Amino acid sequence: MTHDAPNPPDPLPATGAHGTEADGRRLTTRETAERLGVKPETVYAYVSRGQLTSRRAPGGRGSTFDAAEVDSLSRRTGRRESSAAAAGELVFRTGITLIQPDRYFFRGVDAAELARRHSYEEVAEWIWTGELHRGVRFTAPPESLAAARHTAAALPPHSSSTDRLRAAVAAAAATDPLRFDLSPEGVLNSARGLLPTLVGALPTAEGADVDLRDGDSLASQLWPRLCGVRADAASLAVLDTALALLADHDLAASTLAARVAASTHAHPYAVVSAGLGALEGPLHGAASGAAHRMLSEAVGRGGAAPVVADHLRAGRRIPGLGHRLYTGEDPRATVLFALLDEVPQAAPALEAARAVVATAARHTPLHANVDLAMAVLSVACGMPAEAGETVFAVSRTAGWIAHAMEEYVERPLRLRPSGQYTGPRPPQPLPPAG
Repeated sequence: MTHDAPNPPDPLPATGAHGTEADGRRLTTRETAERLGVKPETVYAYVSRGQLTSRRAPGGRGSTFDAAEVDSLSRRTGRRESSAAAAGELVFRTGITLIQPDRYFFRGVDAAELARRHSYEEVAEWIWTGELHRGVRFTAPPESLAAARHTAAALPPHSSSTDRLRAAVAAAAATDPLRFDLSPEGVLNSARGLLPTLVGALPTAEGADVDLRDGDSLASQLWPRLCGVRADAASLAVLDTALALLADHDLAASTLAARVAASTHAHPYAVVSAGLGALEGPLHGAASGAAHRMLSEAVGRGGAAPVVADHLRAGRRIPGLGHRLYTGEDPRATVLFALLDEVPQAAPALEAARAVVATAARHTPLHANVDLAMAVLSVACGMPAEAGETVFAVSRTAGWIAHAMEEYVERPLRLRPSGQYTGPRPPQPLPPAG
């Protein structure tokens, strides 16, 4: 997961022998590097990524660069690329999420407070548009929902929820003839229909009483896909808040994958498919399953100490603890733990989670992350181990769409890094026929 630093200073005014960005003159490599605040080597890295266009200088000595294009790149990168490039990282300017050591923000608003006070749909609209629409609900187009359900149901019984979500996205895309409309309104129309389609394509849990009505929240629609017991108001509030909290988290691996897809002007469904592919890695969205299994074991064994000891003895990291972006407890976990305190049946799992944190603290200075909080919900309500991943995937779809909308207005195909070839030096002889 990549952390976007706090807002950078505005780029310095363009100066130098070749004038301002408006005069159309060319800059030398040295002048371009100075204007961007990077090394000359980094200028050519921008060229290889497709972020700058070079032209051979008169006489064939060196390259020149368009001043307007250089200044546009400077505004986008905020002159932060120098250290990031040296570290081999990609850095983007984004107006969606800012992460600080102990909190995070959606479009400048405290995300935890936003999720406490507003539904997932309202938070999604805020992330997409910067506008808050009270009581907004999303509706699945009937043709899209039917195709997604049919396709997801055709998978083998052992298929995971993420398998079914990927299949549902592909089916929904095929039914949307306007999927290549990348205008903001076109993308939003697709997104508002895709989210309830994804949820509606998931099978209902065994014993679940599905009595949904038009206008039900996405959390209400998702609950019977996760749990066979009807949700009480407190439990449903936890799920809805979790969806809102997880909607975006800057440039996590799946979001980067989504932005790469968007940089090719792939349609929103393809962007979501790219995000789902990266999400399924055990170090990303699937991490919540490990926390669920660990917490289930702690509850079953009547204490956290033996479970933590087993992990330490085997040299395994303790699931649900630690986050590279937060110095203390993950603020998303803090919000969910407070809400879980209001859910009576969550008490044993919540006690076990706190015991895991306290026991582990004797050996490692790690705090609870959102995976542990999601594990409390899934263990307490009898959900499967993959429930957290399902919630994550549905929720983060909103963030992937928001990042796609940002990427669509950037220079196409700009996310093209160069490979450092380490294979045999050419020319090599042709291999013998087998």
